[in-house]
Amino acid sequence: MKLHELTAFFGRLFDGLADQDYSNNGLQVEASTDIQTVAFAVDACQQTIDQAVAQHADLLFVHHGISWGGGLKRLDGFMARRLAALYTHRLSLYAMHLPLDLHPEIGNNAVLANLLDLQQRQPFFLYHGQPIGFHGLLPHPMTPASLARLMDAKLITRSNLSVDAGKPIHSLGIVSGGGDDAIFEAAERHLDALLTGEFRHQQYHPALEMGLSVIASGHYATETTGPRALMELTRRETGLTCIFIDTPTGL
Repeated sequence: MKLHELTAFFGRLFDGLADQDYSNNGLQVEASTDIQTVAFAVDACQQTIDQAVAQHADLLFVHHGISWGGGLKRLDGFMARRLAALYTHRLSLYAMHLPLDLHPEIGNNAVLANLLDLQQRQPFFLYHGQPIGFHGLLPHPMTPASLARLMDAKLITRSNLSVDAGKPIHSLGIVSGGGDDAIFEAAERHLDALLTGEFRHQQYHPALEMGLSVIASGHYATETTGPRALMELTRRETGLTCIFIDTPTGL
């Protein structure tokens, strides 16, 4: 497959999602023309790039790319090394940030909701004017601790039960990554808990005082779900060799 054909495929998938984003979504580095192997990952870090090169990938698709806001400011240090590796080994880079969070089928939050069989799901947590997550009902009430253990098993992670409101969880909001600002909307909707990636100190007392449990299952872990789902879809639709590169941060 030609590079422009694959980028057109990705473009159609995410067309119309998240007009406002800090990430410069799309093809960020054009270094190849013919694509046989596509690597999928969360971050465009040196470790991920090196593993993609070792597995002879022609394109690396990531959630967190290397071009944000006004683009690259300096081409020295670690950024220069990343770009040198990409161009030397003819590895193109494609990034998709918010659209991969909120895609209704293969997005990070949609897949997290599927993992929990979330019922009566509705859009949740406005971010840049668009709902990025979901809220709904668990199939069966769970204690906060049991939900944290379930996420550990589903994502192969180590969840932090950041806030335990001391009541069973029936209703749940889900926002992958750094979604702890969603505690306020979760409380307004009278949800029992929020599942997110990471949780900041300053949010602890507001959540506790609003009676909201919070499970933080890792920024990295909660954002592996979309890339993995996209990888499987790409393999089915294009016939390309697709691999997932796992570079957990523990955060």
